Amino acid sequence: MSKNQSITILGVFVADTTYRADRSPRMGETILGNSFALGPGGKGSNQAVAAARIGGDVTIVTRLGDDAFADMAERTWQEAGVKSAARRDPANYTGAAYIFVEESSGDNAIIICPGAAGDISVADIETNAGLLRASKVFVTQLEQPLAAAERGLLMAKEAGVTTILNPAPAPKQPLNKSTLKLCDYITPNETETQEITGLPVVTVEEARTAANRLLEMGVGTAVITLGGQGALLHSRKVSVHVPAISAGKVVETTGAGDAFNGGLAVGLARGLDPIDAVKLGCATAGISVTRPGAAASMPGQFEVEALLVSV
Repeated sequence: MSKNQSITILGVFVADTTYRADRSPRMGETILGNSFALGPGGKGSNQAVAAARIGGDVTIVTRLGDDAFADMAERTWQEAGVKSAARRDPANYTGAAYIFVEESSGDNAIIICPGAAGDISVADIETNAGLLRASKVFVTQLEQPLAAAERGLLMAKEAGVTTILNPAPAPKQPLNKSTLKLCDYITPNETETQEITGLPVVTVEEARTAANRLLEMGVGTAVITLGGQGALLHSRKVSVHVPAISAGKVVETTGAGDAFNGGLAVGLARGLDPIDAVKLGCATAGISVTRPGAAASMPGQFEVEALLVSV
């Protein structure tokens, strides 16, 4: 694959500990769960795996501890075809996440402890400056420190690299307009959109109103993910609602947003029309939710292509 289709992803790896139960326990209560699983996760890592599995040329920039979870990360990336630019820190631990999945709906609640990835800094961006500037697409999120994400977005923007900010988890503090102006694409879900804009997002029309606000705040193109309603692509030139692409019964939504972002990044790196890139993201997510797990649920290239042909 040519360099002009390469994707650099700045983000976090965490080991996902997933607990499935009929309901979440109340504070002070202990309940019996139905199952437990340990596997690779973290938004940046999940997005890298999603993109690589559907044929993307992907490198991840992150920090790991020097432990068994770090070995899991490297093994996961190698199996998916992700190139690693990870720095190991023997003085810290590799991140971990608690994930509760409600059996009846597949919905989830998550607590993340990023560990070594919480120390990702501007220096990590500078160390990988050549890699980043040579990319076609740069993707980051808000699990690592904001200063590193902002430096990466600025460096990429100045180099003419397409920038994608997935503002997840929802920002604790308002994002500066200077940061939003560095985003060729921003990909919030309904909750994240409301946190950033202050506007409710339930319907597609509400999403369109909020997307206009994002444009006013400096974003180039807003891609608001709407769960079972699909996604809204909204720029100053086009506003298109792309319906969700179903691949079967929903088993678990963990990682669906990451699957979408991985698919979107690959589409943009390949030079697809943004609408088609969003469709690729929807198809990738549509398959991922039919399987348990995060990175483990990411589909392969032929699966996604077959689904797109069928719709």
